Amino acid sequence: MSDFSEELARPVTKDDQVKMSVLSGTGMHFPWLQSYVETVVIGGKKKKDFAQTTSACLNFIQEALLKHQWQRAAEYMHSYLQTLEDSDGYKRHAAPEIIWKLGSEILFYHPKSNVETFNTFADRMKNIGVMNYLKISLQHALYLVHHGMLEDADRNLSQAETWRYGEKSSSQEVLINLVQAYKGLLQYYNWSTKKKELSKLDKEDYTYGTATRSVVNRSWKTSVNLGALIKIPGVWDPFVKSYVEMLEFYGDQDAAREVLTNYAYDEKFPSNPNAHIYLYDFLKRKKTPRAKLLSVLKILYQIVPSHKLMLEFHTLLRKSEKEEHHKLALEVLFGVLDFAGCTKNVTAWKYLAKYLRQTLMGNHLVWVQEQWNSRRNWWPSFHFSCYWAKRDWKEDTALACEKASVAGILLGKGCRYFRYISKQDHEVLRKKIKRMKKSVKKYSIVNPGL
Repeated sequence: MSDFSEELARPVTKDDQVKMSVLSGTGMHFPWLQSYVETVVIGGKKKKDFAQTTSACLNFIQEALLKHQWQRAAEYMHSYLQTLEDSDGYKRHAAPEIIWKLGSEILFYHPKSNVETFNTFADRMKNIGVMNYLKISLQHALYLVHHGMLEDADRNLSQAETWRYGEKSSSQEVLINLVQAYKGLLQYYNWSTKKKELSKLDKEDYTYGTATRSVVNRSWKTSVNLGALIKIPGVWDPFVKSYVEMLEFYGDQDAAREVLTNYAYDEKFPSNPNAHIYLYDFLKRKKTPRAKLLSVLKILYQIVPSHKLMLEFHTLLRKSEKEEHHKLALEVLFGVLDFAGCTKNVTAWKYLAKYLRQTLMGNHLVWVQEQWNSRRNWWPSFHFSCYWAKRDWKEDTALACEKASVAGILLGKGCRYFRYISKQDHEVLRKKIKRMKKSVKKYSIVNPGL
């Protein structure tokens, strides 16, 4: 592959200009698409315009990237590098970042690219676009991590960590924190590896003490880098998880709880479902009272009503002694099944079929009607069509039976889904289908007296 990063340092020769190029007013050369430029006609005249050609070149690069034509994109990049000398100050200032994003994408996927080529390109782009030094360093480090070069990535981040350009701006400060945090993740990986090695050692082994000190030293460095970042409002999931794991390992449960609580509830941080999931998992591990677990899951329910933890939320609500929680438990199940991604969740349908019967046995017909009234116009076609009955029966008989039970209760024995499933002759499920028919006859809200 032609290493287009070398184009950054290659001088323009006269032969280039005469034989290969389309000259602009600034003496730039474009060893491509000469015919395209010469046929651009405005007002009946040919126009050789630097901005127009570079814009066209960018479009061709983007098209090549979309089509995964890496070699073609690389060839166009040779010419697009000329934007570094654009007479338009704004475009010239923006060029290094655009070139880095396009070039790194090409070099990452090009079949003939290698780490050495990528490293050369990254190092040159850092020096050309000094304002992008930290961003490029961070992305360069992630590239090295992807290729398993952890020591090189750590060295790259260490250099970026000490880099400064002019007065320290707020944007630079955030990027420096990110660099330090990703360095902390690499340190966390090393710490985690040492921790696993430590768990395999006998405490009586003479090497145990040395290994323990090594783990402690690594954790201190890591916690400093991670702790600084997660205080800044943002979404820091992997950093928070790593930091909390270390705090728990060393028995600092209060600090771990505080970190997770702040991450979930601090109004300065953006809404983040994972923050509540991490807090719930932590509290569950610590055998926290049910009331606290419910309060955490209730917020998660408001954010992501289809999350898999909602079935656990339903179970906890049912165990509560409060009637309002029992009513919410029904709402949660209906909410889960409102989403297409949950339509084949046999556990959710099983829970709903069972809880509908319990709710109606408890004389709470109004609860069921409240949930059904807002769904009666779209659930039948969404869940209970004849098409779905045939497909569900073919793919998962257990799912079909649970859905048929719910369909019969909500729509009556005339429901097409219920009728199709109830007529199936299945030796193993014969008794289950018979029980389902009796249940629908007894609990259907369409005509309870039948």
